Amino acid sequence: MIPKLPIIYYALWIAHPTLEVAVAAVMISRKLHRTFPVFFVYILSEIAIFSVTFAFFQWGPYEYFFYAYWILAPISLAIGFKVIHEIFLDVFRPYHALKDLGSVLFKWAALVMLLVACVVAAASPAGQEGPLVQAVLTVQRCIRVIQCGLILFLLVFSKYLGVSWRQHSFGISLGFGGFAATELTMVALNASGHASEMTISLFNMLAYNMAILTWLGYAFIKAPARDSSAKLLMTQRWDQTLTDLQHPLPSDSLIPMFEGMVDRAFSRTASDKTPYYSENESAATLSRVSHSDPVSASLQQLPTKS
Repeated sequence: MIPKLPIIYYALWIAHPTLEVAVAAVMISRKLHRTFPVFFVYILSEIAIFSVTFAFFQWGPYEYFFYAYWILAPISLAIGFKVIHEIFLDVFRPYHALKDLGSVLFKWAALVMLLVACVVAAASPAGQEGPLVQAVLTVQRCIRVIQCGLILFLLVFSKYLGVSWRQHSFGISLGFGGFAATELTMVALNASGHASEMTISLFNMLAYNMAILTWLGYAFIKAPARDSSAKLLMTQRWDQTLTDLQHPLPSDSLIPMFEGMVDRAFSRTASDKTPYYSENESAATLSRVSHSDPVSASLQQLPTKS
């Protein structure tokens, strides 16, 4: 091992809580912990997890560090997944129907990930890592894929949602997405034999530090107001359509409306044609009288005295 490599490793690892303390302090000073409470809890949990794991790594047996890391890792992943849900709710805050649909999809995604993790843990062969590590790694990679998908979703559909790149939800997603992309890339390189475990650890720590710096920078930025231009009309139509599907009108609710429309149309038509029908009916009556009774018709045609 290169002599300077452990020093760089420790420096990158210790930088995590240092930067996270700065992020938490800025969030409190700018009242962002009220807007993103789950993300604030995630930052505090990462500081606490580092304190426990680093203490076991330095002064405890390796077995304590191993079990502490792999037991606390699911807690970090669960809170991180909840942060994705919080960002999604913030992005779709003006669209209630889309927000409800997203919440249902996130619940199903969490259930599917748990089922996949249980299946992988039960089917994994007895080896050096064990079923707990396999299950945690499976859930971790699933969450990293979702984080990458979230930032890609915001990059593609930000103009349709009125989300600016300067908003805090975009910055949180950018930090998670960049770290997730780096970790998945290193996993692929390790599986193909092009990267060692130490190289993966160094790149992952560097990527996570960059993510924390991204969050810190966005915490200082004042988020602009949501865009309300004409580009959002399509999203509003989607939201209205989902609302109509969720709350359909009763089957007989349109009948009274159509009956009233037909009644008004017939009454307006009859009132417009009343003088015309009166004149025609008078002429027809006079014609029938003249043919049936010539004397009465002659008397009706005589001039009257004024």
